Amino acid sequence: MFIKKLITYDYLGLVQWGVLSEDETGVYGAIELEEAFFTPLPENLSDFVHQGNDGLLALSDALEQNEKTHAVKARPLDTIRILAPLPRLEKNVFCIGKNYADHIVEFDKIKNPDLPKYPLIFTKAPTAVIGTEDLIDPHKNVTSELDYEGELGVIIGKEGSDIPVSEAMDHVYGFTIINDVTARDLQRNHVQWFHGKSLDTFCPMGPCILLRDAAPDTFDVVTTVNGEVRQDGSTGEFIFTIPELIQFISQGTTLQPGDVIATGTPSGVGVGFNPPKFLHSGDTVKITISGIGTLENKVK
Repeated sequence: MFIKKLITYDYLGLVQWGVLSEDETGVYGAIELEEAFFTPLPENLSDFVHQGNDGLLALSDALEQNEKTHAVKARPLDTIRILAPLPRLEKNVFCIGKNYADHIVEFDKIKNPDLPKYPLIFTKAPTAVIGTEDLIDPHKNVTSELDYEGELGVIIGKEGSDIPVSEAMDHVYGFTIINDVTARDLQRNHVQWFHGKSLDTFCPMGPCILLRDAAPDTFDVVTTVNGEVRQDGSTGEFIFTIPELIQFISQGTTLQPGDVIATGTPSGVGVGFNPPKFLHSGDTVKITISGIGTLENKVK
């Protein structure tokens, strides 16, 4: 069985992880695979990512044995609750602002802006992370300008610093979807973006990790709000490519397995409309990225 997507999930109150079946209707749990084939697998997906290729080889061996014995059955997805793939990040999410030219136009309200010479880098707090179908807290006592940003997330799988562009993809473990939820008034008032990006529930992530070797060369990013298409872009439009972002971020800074990079959002965010289309209680945001799936969250 070709390993393509990994998920973290809750089954009967126990948080565990596993591999999506080829038809993506079920999950082979790491706990069951370990017990059936005496294959040492860690308790959580974060520790598994730290194992890199060694972990993937061990998991592949267990799955090959299972194809012959059928000792472990795929647990149907409708019997579990999918969580963020990495629910407890060890440090902040690295985020990239203004990585699409059209988004710079709508955000800065300038028709022909100069493109940035260097990536705009900020972070989101780990406490902001939630999973697909979890509720986004609108924090009405804090903000009245709640916005969405559909983004491709990059999961680092190999430690390194001062990583050259030519070696950058060797450090990528896989990809996920991120909604860079933003309080635009806080972002504006504080000038620095951290607080307006890091309120609790402001980093929906998931629903899975798509492994690097199973990923396409470019991804389509589509965001809808209550069924209306708001964003429709491609990572082929990046100002700074994924290898370039890894090179910049790793300059003098050690990237570690499990680190997450949110690569920037295409045009179509709420603040870009006239008048703005901010999120309200009851709104549903769906971000679909080709090859990965759909991250869906409702505003509480």
